[in-house]
Amino acid sequence: MKRMMIAAVLLAVTSCKEAPKETLPEPEEGKMEMETPKKEYPEALTQVFDAHGGLENWKKKRTLTFTIPKPDAAEIHSIDLYGRRDKIEMPTTGMGFDGDDIWVLDPDNSYEGNPAVYHNLMFYFYAMPFVLADDGINYEEADALEFEGKSYPGIHISYDAGIGASPKDDYYLYYDQETHQMAWLGYTFTFGSNEKSEDVSYIRYADWMKIGDLMLPKILTWYTSDGRTIKEAKDPLPFENVSLGEVAKPDDFYQMPENAKVVQ
Repeated sequence: MKRMMIAAVLLAVTSCKEAPKETLPEPEEGKMEMETPKKEYPEALTQVFDAHGGLENWKKKRTLTFTIPKPDAAEIHSIDLYGRRDKIEMPTTGMGFDGDDIWVLDPDNSYEGNPAVYHNLMFYFYAMPFVLADDGINYEEADALEFEGKSYPGIHISYDAGIGASPKDDYYLYYDQETHQMAWLGYTFTFGSNEKSEDVSYIRYADWMKIGDLMLPKILTWYTSDGRTIKEAKDPLPFENVSLGEVAKPDDFYQMPENAKVVQ
């Protein structure tokens, strides 16, 4: 568990981009369905969405919460799925996005990660494959991923210029060709850089749980790799107390606390 905690801290600095936010207007309050324009997706990606409960079911959800256990405490993550406001609650620190600013509450200066990256990092990994339906995304077929004698077909995801904090990032969704469930995510990390990267990291999505009518991850496992060759598994990262609701949290839930600071 100590290794898992260290790995999570390192992820906060080195693992992923801030993915694009929804561009649709946010409903005023309460339980509402998101009205979205019709968008065409590759057939393979639609089959993946359907294998996880369907994109239309996902769009009906307003609030996602989950807990990441840690040796000395836990992180409670809450996300507004329409406006993509978010909040992470920890025993002595916290961070979030209030719709305008990323903020961090760290009175003891004990947090060693990068709040600009970490405040929504785990949400984007956890909400796969549905976050790959966001606006400004381009899709094309990717070479299959081979692992332990099994071939996983792939979809390459890239971003339009100006989408998200690092639009030069690439994602690779790999799925089981029999069940169409997501099996792997490959991704590059270009936060703070204007250059493309060929260094791909891999996460295995092998353990799913049903939350209402949707399938969401129970455990994520990062792997070491050499180029496009996957090697050894790292410590698994579990997710607990997962809930999906159709009702928004009060607006002040995501507001920056009085003693917090804006992250530049």
